[in-house]
Amino acid sequence: MCKHIKIFKCYFKLNLASALEYRASFFTQAFGMALSNSSFIFFWWVAFGQIGGTIAGYSFRDVLYIWAIASSGFGAAHILFANVTTLTKLIVTGELDTYLLQPCNVLMNILCAKTSLPAYGDFLYGFVIMFIFYSGNPMAWMWFLWGVLLCGLLITAVNLAAHTFSFYWGEASLIGQLATEFMINFSIYPEKIYAPAVRAIMYSLIPAGIAVHVPLRLFTRFSWGTALCALGGAILYGAACGFFFYKGLKRYESGNAIVTRL
Repeated sequence: MCKHIKIFKCYFKLNLASALEYRASFFTQAFGMALSNSSFIFFWWVAFGQIGGTIAGYSFRDVLYIWAIASSGFGAAHILFANVTTLTKLIVTGELDTYLLQPCNVLMNILCAKTSLPAYGDFLYGFVIMFIFYSGNPMAWMWFLWGVLLCGLLITAVNLAAHTFSFYWGEASLIGQLATEFMINFSIYPEKIYAPAVRAIMYSLIPAGIAVHVPLRLFTRFSWGTALCALGGAILYGAACGFFFYKGLKRYESGNAIVTRL
């Protein structure tokens, strides 16, 4: 575990230093993403202004709360583990060889090897929402941070599982894109607008409910049972995705690609 933490810290420092090498580009992309996200506040403000009251049991502040968790969770996942989105390419082109030859945990090495500049804007956007609408509520902040952690890990796990299909089917980048889109869409709208069958998927196959909607539920009406079930479900889901990856890795065929990573 200590070795994995050291790898994680080393990659984070290197990726951040690389991002800050071109600071104008870094801040432009981060600010642009945050500004793009801000347009949705106006959209929901207009929607609630026209409808009044609540939408599927969610108030305007509730929607902003799940938006904050989804945005910061997505940002955290792509700041720390952005390389998971290139897993299909690594498998198909044989570039995975490079990671297999290095003396560290394969999965950790792959996940942490790249960062996303716009993701910093997503990450900060959620905190800005919280400062504006929930600045004086420590319980809101506690469950927000808990949700960001679960959301980041589960988004990474969903991407990992989706791209792992490349070991079995070849090119699976479309599955990865669809999984990410479903995860985002299920996270930013009130869960009760979906049919019961879709909500079942939201708490199993694409666990956006665990990542985003459960933290809101715990904030509004806390339950130890709900908290423990959500935590246990997230851990089991992540472990299952890791197991699926290592099972698929046994099917990997080397591309004999000699590539040096510094």
